[in-house]
Amino acid sequence: MIVIEVLSVDIDILSHPTTLSQYKEEKKLEIFGNKISETEEKKAEAKRDKFIKKYGDDRLSNYNYQFTSNEVLKDLNCLNLTLSDKKENLDFSNKIIVGNIRMGFGHYRISMAIASCIKALGYTPVWMDLNSFKNTTTSKMIASQNDLYSMGSRWASSSSLFNKLYWEPLNYEGFRKLKQNVSDLKMIELTSALYRNIPKDTPYIATHVWPAQAAVKAEMQTVVNAIPDNWQMALHLAEGSIHTVQTPNSFFGYKLLRGMDKHKTLKAMPKDSIYEVGHYIDHELVSNIEKDNDLRIKRLKNGKIRYLLTVGGAGSQIELFEAIINHLLPAVNEKKVSLLINVGDHLNVLKELQKRIPQLTTMAENHFDDYENVKAFTNNIANNELNGIHLFYNQDIFKAVYITNLLMRVSDVLVTKPSELSFYPIPKLFIHRVGGHEKWGAIHSAEIGDGTYECETTAEVKQMLDLFENEPETVIYMCNKINKNKQLGIYDGGYKVVELALKKANKSI
Repeated sequence: MIVIEVLSVDIDILSHPTTLSQYKEEKKLEIFGNKISETEEKKAEAKRDKFIKKYGDDRLSNYNYQFTSNEVLKDLNCLNLTLSDKKENLDFSNKIIVGNIRMGFGHYRISMAIASCIKALGYTPVWMDLNSFKNTTTSKMIASQNDLYSMGSRWASSSSLFNKLYWEPLNYEGFRKLKQNVSDLKMIELTSALYRNIPKDTPYIATHVWPAQAAVKAEMQTVVNAIPDNWQMALHLAEGSIHTVQTPNSFFGYKLLRGMDKHKTLKAMPKDSIYEVGHYIDHELVSNIEKDNDLRIKRLKNGKIRYLLTVGGAGSQIELFEAIINHLLPAVNEKKVSLLINVGDHLNVLKELQKRIPQLTTMAENHFDDYENVKAFTNNIANNELNGIHLFYNQDIFKAVYITNLLMRVSDVLVTKPSELSFYPIPKLFIHRVGGHEKWGAIHSAEIGDGTYECETTAEVKQMLDLFENEPETVIYMCNKINKNKQLGIYDGGYKVVELALKKANKSI
């Protein structure tokens, strides 16, 4: 049982309010010097108050922490920050917090990349998932938002009308508006208790905007906000943090707050508040790019090709994946193609795919809930032949996400929607997006040559698959582009994010 103490006046580490009335701000809200209307601020406050009625208000609570080992990420020396039933004297020296939430797999995957780079630069990553602190106002609130987003993704994939009239506009223009940021800033006030017992001088890197906003609100001194998307959205702003982006396009879009208010030109983000750093990629992947590409090229020249399919956690696009797998089955039977299919931690998606495609039951080799087996499997097939269909599922979220990292190194083409995986150094075939903001990931990848354009129809996807089978040199072309991109430092964003945090915190690199 977790013990929660109600605060008295004395607060050791952070000077948080001791009464809820002290959360009221006298000045009107501004974002980078751009004034927000009183109407929008009141709407945001009303939304926050609805969350309080539904999920409670623990802003005056005092949560204690402990470090626990992360068994999946132990090779990264990664520690979990978890709630404790007693106060412990934790040593945060030589540590960098990776603040995140589970919102699909994307933000977890970026967090793993940052943790990997933290370890590579000689520091210890500490995993702080706001969604993991069960029974807190924060976890209840974020879980509900995640459920809504997953539901919207599924509806958008199954209903073209819903996607066209609501989901695409929301993800493309709705989240772009400055007023969206106001709503989140008010909501994130409810997370303050979780930061009370964390030293303010601990470097903090967030891979979702809510942890970044929460850390700034809690007066953490060094906050880096690693923005995932290649499309400027006010949703991702956390004033007071160092913002990082992965591409030149998003740098200028965010710098000038482009289109975040359709009625006027906004004041730009100030100097040193945003940097373009390159792609957020794990050290293990970046350091082995040339080696992995050499093996890909060797397989492709021998008439073999391995596809890695990552089925979205929301279970969206399942009809498209069904069509892709059925299209490739003849080549699988001829031992020209092998399939690696990761459904993550979603048992319902696994069962639905098996129901739709009987061969996944009769032909596939299953790798379920045996992480050590998967590690041994990937090590074995790196230099050896692979045939057939291999199906991956793991109920543990860390293992489910990291399995894709392991499989990327031994795959030739990644089939994915243009999400956070757009930026990874493996040849990519992009299927149709889920949300308008994602299309810019495919555009960037196609421009630098490490992925295809976004194939918006099933016919286009099949056409690209046929091209790869008939002309494997088109995949080799992407491998060579990836090697050149590495030389340019395009995949070094994870290291640079950590270096920015260390520099800001006056720590050695």
